[in-house]
Amino acid sequence: MDTILSTVEEEDRKWLGEAVRLATANVTAGGGPFGAVVVRDGAVIATGTNQVTPTLDPTAHAEVVAIRAACQAVGDFRLTGCVLVSSCEPCPLCLSAALWARVDRVCYAADRDDAAAAGFDDREFYTLFGTPRETWPMAVGQLSGVDHVAPFDAWRAKPDRLAY
Repeated sequence: MDTILSTVEEEDRKWLGEAVRLATANVTAGGGPFGAVVVRDGAVIATGTNQVTPTLDPTAHAEVVAIRAACQAVGDFRLTGCVLVSSCEPCPLCLSAALWARVDRVCYAADRDDAAAAGFDDREFYTLFGTPRETWPMAVGQLSGVDHVAPFDAWRAKPDRLAY
């Protein structure tokens, strides 16, 4: 872990401490043991804690909550110039959200093995995505018989579309 952290600025260590503090406090408040902060230009734009069980929302991971709040705070769906700092290695959902938000960098404290030891085994998802879909526990497949490209045709024809 120190090798990974040696590549981030010393200030990021302060934000890592804040993410861990948020995560620990969230456990006391009835949420999951995850916290995140979004930082731009040395200042926190937004924070998030895991809200999956209190909100009954399986996507309300700390990083997603923080990204949503940061986007609202800056008035844009892009978080270019931002760093996502998390108390734990982001799962594939959260990494995807960070990629879509276009954050510059992600850093974290605990890793996926630490999370698995506490009962949060995201390793399953990393493994699953590397296997053929036919072997997944949930069926995923394309259906034909509808004009499947109509939404994309409409998008391409829209002169005032905002690319993302």
